[in-house]
Amino acid sequence: MFDSAMDDFVNRVRERSDIREVVSRYVTLNFKGGRYWACCPFHNEKTPSFTVSPDKGMFYCFGCHKGGNVFKFISLIENISYLDAIKLQAERLGIDLPSRKKTSAELKLEQKQKTLFKIMTLAQDFYHNNLVKTAAGETGRKYLEARGITSGVIEKFKLGYAPDSWDALTKVLQVRGFNDKDLFDAGIVSRKRNGAGVYDRLRGRVIIPINDINGNVVAFGGRIVDEGEPKYLNTPETEIFSKGKLLFGLDKANRAIISADCAVIVEGYLDAISLMSAGVENVVATLGTAFSDSHARLLTRYARRIILCYDSDEAGQRATIRALPMIQNAGAEVFVAIVPDGKDPDEFVRKHGKAAFEDLLKNALPFFDYKLQYIMSRVDIFSVDGKARALRELIPVLATIKDSSIQLEYRQKISAALVLDENVILDELHKFLDAAEKRLAKKINPVSENPEAKENILARQAGSSIIKKAWYEGDVLSYVLGYVPMETFTKSHREILSYLEKCTEMGKHPNDLSAAEELSEAANAELSRILASHTVNFSEADEQAYTDSLKVMRLVYVKSQYAKVRQEIEESYNSGDEAAYLQKLQRALEIQREMDELKFA
Repeated sequence: MFDSAMDDFVNRVRERSDIREVVSRYVTLNFKGGRYWACCPFHNEKTPSFTVSPDKGMFYCFGCHKGGNVFKFISLIENISYLDAIKLQAERLGIDLPSRKKTSAELKLEQKQKTLFKIMTLAQDFYHNNLVKTAAGETGRKYLEARGITSGVIEKFKLGYAPDSWDALTKVLQVRGFNDKDLFDAGIVSRKRNGAGVYDRLRGRVIIPINDINGNVVAFGGRIVDEGEPKYLNTPETEIFSKGKLLFGLDKANRAIISADCAVIVEGYLDAISLMSAGVENVVATLGTAFSDSHARLLTRYARRIILCYDSDEAGQRATIRALPMIQNAGAEVFVAIVPDGKDPDEFVRKHGKAAFEDLLKNALPFFDYKLQYIMSRVDIFSVDGKARALRELIPVLATIKDSSIQLEYRQKISAALVLDENVILDELHKFLDAAEKRLAKKINPVSENPEAKENILARQAGSSIIKKAWYEGDVLSYVLGYVPMETFTKSHREILSYLEKCTEMGKHPNDLSAAEELSEAANAELSRILASHTVNFSEADEQAYTDSLKVMRLVYVKSQYAKVRQEIEESYNSGDEAAYLQKLQRALEIQREMDELKFA
């Protein structure tokens, strides 16, 4: 839990935060039926199932089931922690963060991170000096010179060279007082197989420092100079380095990206370095791993236009196809710049220069055009199967285009490319959208012919009604849990009820902040769904629903007890224990009577 100063700070930020205003920064909300609705920013959909209730300060999506308060929304949309979301909103509102005494765990982590940052800075200096000042660095200098990388670029990026030695860096840092564990935790050494000592992880490679957004060195990438594999070798993730949360060069490119409202993504470090040194400053690269949703969310904090410029080989095209929907789902306009002649961006810009590369960016293809081109090059459009396959892959993308005039233009493009009547394409689009609507409807209001499934749905609805009552009137909890044991409820409902029980014991009213801290992701989303689905004030209908829900949950509990007793009856009969058999039979009859009463009450 937060301390009192932090509690006061968080409450001030929450009180001044209008969730409708915050959400409106990212999506367009429409008022309908007492709530605001929009297409969910966290998943693709045609019909709005994302709702915001300003009076409760909550949001919930009936499609993907994400939900919570204003801080939860910010943490999801910005891909940051819950606490960082509070700080970000405070910064937007001009509220200063309070100072507080750090816990021993926080102080320990802070000290550990300081040690790792210091190690990485010293390692960077070692590699850099080895490249520019020693005879051992001649191999690295020749390689970089052949790639057209000047001394100015080397200095700007603090490029280095790791000598082909098992312990050159290790010895230097050990002399500076760092032990083997510190060096291993920083990721720059590996442990020997026999466990006795460590050795340099990067050897005989050009070194590219990887910085966090604040410019701190957190990792290294090593590019092999001669033939061999792997071509690139990165230091591993550590307390200060998470590759899924970083993009190479973002610390240097962020201002240019914001200024241009556009980010260019390339695959390799040297692609990014070459482009930046040529004057294309709004460029970043992935860290030797596939582009992810986290990367997409990170970039859309800086720009709403993203251009992918991967290598033109088959692997690069496949990576582009995988990344495109992620960027689109993050809410950005996404384009693809195609480097001709199968070259990579580094080769192209060195041969043709900045102006030619910027022309590639200006002529970048929109998502759909690239997808159409990609599919057309891989199917036999003159065969029935080829046309069907192409259409299957194109229709889901076409369905994401909401502007009717643009969608019409692309339908015409598909028609011309596949030599198909436009009405055929329109029919397939309608079929896809109808199926999507049915899937969404099933998620929001699932219906099943299976009696057990229907009972589970009723139990979930009943549990929701009970939780809603307990949220606003905590004193009903002792009666509820006396009448319906905790184990009868679903896992998420048990978690919420336990939290409410704890609040009652402490004499505190539950709120969205403490709930977000205490509850799991799933339980917090379920609580958001429950609160978003009801009005704050209890009506006569709500009271009746609560009473009926108690009976439903009691019936679920009694049925479970009946099944248990039936099993015990069978065991007693098989064992020949007549007394136990008669006793269990009597108990089963009592439970049966209660079941009948509850069914017809």
